[in-house]
Amino acid sequence: MGMWIGRNRKARVTYGFDEIALVPGRVTINPNEVDITFRLARRDAEPLEMKIPILASAMDGVVDVRFAGAMNKLGGLAVLNLEGVQTRYKNPQEVLQKIVEADKSEITALLQRIYQEPVQEDLIAARVRQIKDSGVLAAVSSIPQRAAEFGKIAQEAGADVFVVQSTVSTVRHISSEYKSLDLEKFCREMRIPVIVGNTVGYDVTFEIMECGPAAVLVGVGPGAACTSRGVLGLGVPQVTATVDCAAARDAYFKKTSRYVPIITDGGMSRGGDVCKALACGADAVMVGSAFAKANEAPGRGYHWGMATPHANLPRGTRIKVGATGSLKQILFGPAEVDDGSQNLVGAVTTCMGNVGARNIAEFQQTEIIIAPSIKTEGKLFQTVQSVGMGTS
Repeated sequence: MGMWIGRNRKARVTYGFDEIALVPGRVTINPNEVDITFRLARRDAEPLEMKIPILASAMDGVVDVRFAGAMNKLGGLAVLNLEGVQTRYKNPQEVLQKIVEADKSEITALLQRIYQEPVQEDLIAARVRQIKDSGVLAAVSSIPQRAAEFGKIAQEAGADVFVVQSTVSTVRHISSEYKSLDLEKFCREMRIPVIVGNTVGYDVTFEIMECGPAAVLVGVGPGAACTSRGVLGLGVPQVTATVDCAAARDAYFKKTSRYVPIITDGGMSRGGDVCKALACGADAVMVGSAFAKANEAPGRGYHWGMATPHANLPRGTRIKVGATGSLKQILFGPAEVDDGSQNLVGAVTTCMGNVGARNIAEFQQTEIIIAPSIKTEGKLFQTVQSVGMGTS
């Protein structure tokens, strides 16, 4: 596989969402009759069941306690970042206001100062209990270095899902400066489902699955507010990453009879992107910028990546996405914009109906073609007028 890029060196050709298209099926189905349920296995209980296969990213501009409640009541799952402003400050609203109002020339330094404040363990438990008080599932996240500590606190407070998330996740992390997380031990000792990410490769995904997580996150650097690909030159386009990790999931299932879902994380701002991710093999998707546009989002129309406040090498930026509608509109419509960023669920069910898929498993078998002209063919007027598919 691959093409020569110079003497003695080959590189694989990889693909992102804008370079492929899904082929309509020979049979079509009423979109109201397809099943898009997403299930997350639990060790000693029935699986957690979500009506829609969409998670909201653990980013401070997207998820707070209020948003988590609203998202779950609409059938999805929102992940609260345990290393964000919600757990560093008793009154995060004041801090969020500073971030929103800051000049773009000052934002990186401001974020670095804000995130230097230590995480307060009592606030971890408090935020989990506040989410649970809304009568919904509580999902929270941390980086691997704090997972053992924060996972125990969150679990005791009533959390339902714990996410271990870093820019790049591996089982064999080497460090002489700090103790690496024993992922297998952590997954075994936690009584609640553990989601691990992020990864983009077949081999590493298989190794992570052998540690016992409930699901694996796929994606390095595709997020709208992330600059890792520019700063580090690191990443794999999401179509190829999803296909490779789905292959690892299927191989692991064949070997063990244990099905570990993969969740494509990042790079999806419109319904068509979500459809393509699922068709490429994802069992669910994790979305950030699309939800940052919700009226309920704490970022008030702004969005910034988790690695933005990194003390030495910021890998993100604050972007203005605008508040375009309610969370319900973004998920279920009615759409008031023409760019595909609202009614994500309707896009998924309609696409599934058109390819003849009754459920996500069948959707993953959809015929896919390489089609770099799919977004531009016949769309000259939209592009010139910056409407619909011509909207940047």
